[in-house]
Amino acid sequence: MKISPSSRKRRGFTLLEVVIAVGLLSLIVGMVVGIARTSLALGKTIVETQNEEMRQQAFFELLGRRFASLPGNARLDLKVDDKGSHYLSDLTLQNVPLGFNWSGGERIAKAVQLSTVKRRSGFLDIVLRYYENEILEDSEQSTMSALKEKPFAEIVLLQDVSYFEWRVLDGRSMEWQFDWHNQGRLPLQIEVTMAMGAKGEEIRQIFWIPPRLNPEVVMRQMTQGANQNQNPNTETPEGQPEDGGGSVSPPELNINPGGETSPDTQ
Repeated sequence: MKISPSSRKRRGFTLLEVVIAVGLLSLIVGMVVGIARTSLALGKTIVETQNEEMRQQAFFELLGRRFASLPGNARLDLKVDDKGSHYLSDLTLQNVPLGFNWSGGERIAKAVQLSTVKRRSGFLDIVLRYYENEILEDSEQSTMSALKEKPFAEIVLLQDVSYFEWRVLDGRSMEWQFDWHNQGRLPLQIEVTMAMGAKGEEIRQIFWIPPRLNPEVVMRQMTQGANQNQNPNTETPEGQPEDGGGSVSPPELNINPGGETSPDTQ
């Protein structure tokens, strides 16, 4: 029996048809893989952006809480070093003791320092350092003490920062300054300007430092007031000896609204 040429052609695909089918399949697979990669890259970018914004928000909240809770006897020292391409700064807070656990043990930091550290990549890291002892004895020895004293803990708060600058507002002159070395006095406001990454937008944040009484001065005044109440100075009337020859009535005590008693010497 002879097979007609038309029946032979229906038995399989030609080489051209196979090539076209493989090309279409490759094109479809490539499109699907490309869409999947784009979706994954977009999702990764969104997650990284959200994480970066959360880190920045947490960083600003940390600074806001720390500056708002500074006691009246806290010391603030800001040192800036111009390196040409960057401003490297050290913001030191002292008399703000912090207790926490580190490496399995309880530690107390009497001074904390927020420093900008330049990396080989050209970007900056914002590092929070904890010191066990005070490093700001006075304005002349503050730099030497900071160099001698080594922190017992360091935490990198931000990475890949393109620039980071501080400014402080003097409450007396109402002028902005780039450094601060005034002992016994805190600035009125602190401003930080920064940008993340090579193309990051500039971020500017201002923090208020509420004025507070120095607890050491308050305790000294309370002690002096208590000593005066315990040893009141009484004046003897004229013509009467001081050795008790005449009867002297005891001084009357006036009760103040604040709860303290003071002698009424007439």
